[in-house]
Amino acid sequence: MSPRQLDLSRQGERLQVYLDGLTEAAGHADRVVPIENYTKGLMLPIERKSVEPMAARLAPGNVRQMHQSLHHIVADGAWSDDALLKQVRSQVLPAMTRKHALAAWIVDDTGFPKKGTHSVGVTRQYCGQLGKQDNCRVAVSVSLATEEASIPAAYRLYLPEVWANDKERRKEAGVPKEIGFQTKPDIALGQIRSLVNEDVPRGVVLADAAYGDDSGFREGLVSLGLCYAVGIKSSTTLWPPGIMPLPPRPKGKMGRPPRLLRRDEQHQPLSAKDLALCLGTTDLRKVSWREGTRGMMRSRFAAVRVRVAHRDYWRKEPHPEQWLLIEWPAGEKEPTKYWLSNLNASIILRKLVAIAKLRWRIERDYEELKQELGLGHFEGRNWRGFHHHATLSIAAYGFLVLERCLFPPSANSQPVEAKNIQVQIPPMQSDYKPRGAARKNRTA
Repeated sequence: MSPRQLDLSRQGERLQVYLDGLTEAAGHADRVVPIENYTKGLMLPIERKSVEPMAARLAPGNVRQMHQSLHHIVADGAWSDDALLKQVRSQVLPAMTRKHALAAWIVDDTGFPKKGTHSVGVTRQYCGQLGKQDNCRVAVSVSLATEEASIPAAYRLYLPEVWANDKERRKEAGVPKEIGFQTKPDIALGQIRSLVNEDVPRGVVLADAAYGDDSGFREGLVSLGLCYAVGIKSSTTLWPPGIMPLPPRPKGKMGRPPRLLRRDEQHQPLSAKDLALCLGTTDLRKVSWREGTRGMMRSRFAAVRVRVAHRDYWRKEPHPEQWLLIEWPAGEKEPTKYWLSNLNASIILRKLVAIAKLRWRIERDYEELKQELGLGHFEGRNWRGFHHHATLSIAAYGFLVLERCLFPPSANSQPVEAKNIQVQIPPMQSDYKPRGAARKNRTA
């Protein structure tokens, strides 16, 4: 037997050690077995990862009791999501960073289509999964990423104003009193602040334009001493290289001397798009950043030093210089993406592109969490259940990441998938079909 085969045969032992760490973080002894079972259930190769199908596979001879146990631990169990996610990090991060340094903290949100109006956080809003506005709920998360792996470290439901201001629905769904309305960038900034306070190894903060275009979000990152490379919209206004807002007006004969910066009709900032259109073809360079499913990924980029113009007429000093990174693929009439970054002025273009493009890892996180580990399969309505289910989905994903770090894919092998995890369970009764196993429109 080869060392690899020997290690694979001991996967059950590694899983148990991992689960023991999770249950220790959960606290009381009565939570140990249900949390172990729920996490195992999320790893099973079944179509639906809601309570009843999992109960039917975990305990085919005693489905009702297993159902009650799983439902209680996720919907009512008084254990801390933050403590359990911290334990996941403590087990997974050392393996992730053994060969590759932590590179990024990646911010994003994901939507879950959901019918009705009583499930916590559900309202008509933009849902990325559907690519349009529809009834759904949305969660904000931060993933920790290296070049080869990533794991969500924080996860919280976005509570729309219509929910935050509805006392009856809040009470019915068990929304904690301290949870009020916050924008998604504010939620993400709070998550990042908590990670900083916990001394989690730092990385460059990455986010799309929904976050990067928020000046308060960027300023919050700077106040925490963090570097960022965040998307912005083409309409974001910037001062081109070497140009700044006008100095304060000269002092008059009376009154205090003016202190605020200014601009006039002839001296105005440009939008990111207009600035990019001023570039010549020699300013654009071809850059490769990683191997994709269809070969090496390449495009044309330019990076220029700019200053943000956002409300600088209320400032005494101009915003500091930072990078505007522009992607303009060959054959396109105009650029397709823009980023702002406060990374060092001496960084080379290839490195800046590689960092900005690392945001793809959080999309991989969501894809696997939803398709393989049941992140969107929670069918309950309350706040606690939504977060407990997500935390245990992330915990199951954490073990998958650990196995991948142990067995990285080679030229002749595929990466470890959830279906490869060997979970020991009793055989399924042939005449039992769990309720809801194949229904549509039951995603949470």
